[in-house]
Amino acid sequence: MLGDELANYHFGEAHPFGPKRYWAFKEEFEHRHLNNKVVVSKPQQATEEQLALFHTQDYINKVIKLSETGEGYLDYGDTPAVKGIYEAACTVVGTTLKAIDLIIKGDCRHVFTPIAGLHHATRNSAAGFCVFNDCGIAIEYLREQYNIKRIAYVDIDAHHGDGVFYSFEDDPDLCFIDFHQDGATLYPGTGFINETGKGKAVGTKLNIPLPPNSNDKMAKALWKNAEGFINKFKPEFILLQCGADSLAGDPITQLNLTSKFHAYVASQLVILANTHCAGRILAMGGGGYNLDNIKMAWNDVIESLIK
Repeated sequence: MLGDELANYHFGEAHPFGPKRYWAFKEEFEHRHLNNKVVVSKPQQATEEQLALFHTQDYINKVIKLSETGEGYLDYGDTPAVKGIYEAACTVVGTTLKAIDLIIKGDCRHVFTPIAGLHHATRNSAAGFCVFNDCGIAIEYLREQYNIKRIAYVDIDAHHGDGVFYSFEDDPDLCFIDFHQDGATLYPGTGFINETGKGKAVGTKLNIPLPPNSNDKMAKALWKNAEGFINKFKPEFILLQCGADSLAGDPITQLNLTSKFHAYVASQLVILANTHCAGRILAMGGGGYNLDNIKMAWNDVIESLIK
């Protein structure tokens, strides 16, 4: 999924989540001539009804109101309410849902969308630069629109996908696997190894916190646990949040992974998807605040998906 409208989801040139993230990705995408190797589909906007699959109406109304004024914050002070952010966030969500439609209808098996994977937003609040949680909406949409219940959500962003985890913590049909920098050393301070789900969902969630300076060798060794987890779960659809902020050199995290780990995870998920769910994978760009890392990680993921 590619379209310059996605660049509108940002919080200003000086903000870590700025518009240059999209342009850096696109430049490398075209430099590798990947635009000649894949089918490129344009973004679309989500409807208010689609947002409400995950978010409360009160929160949606708040975003609409503050998006008009461009004043204040959508959360406790981390996610600014810039003008037009409602429409920009709707484009992110709508593009994620369009990607699902393309996969389910058989137009393709794998899709990547760069400005997506906003995994911190809760059902009633923004958080961590995430206005609407397109990951959570995607899960609800798969169930509501296509009756797909068993979904595997894999997250390799440096930050724990708390907005997804706690929203589905008691959901036994969501297999949740999250590699992230240890919550003791990085926002949002969650995702500890003993958080495995609640109630009937105990044992369906796998949090894999990595200490600062963890490298590919360590992460790949731990991936074996994730692979067994997915094989046991047998999902009908796989979501991958592949944030580039887990790569060495990101300005706000302290992991030392390389884009090779992202490529490896994507390639292994292709094998798992082919085994369990007719190849269905949607990969979402997620975080990342070093432009060179974004270029490498996201495009390496695409290359793994099209091999």
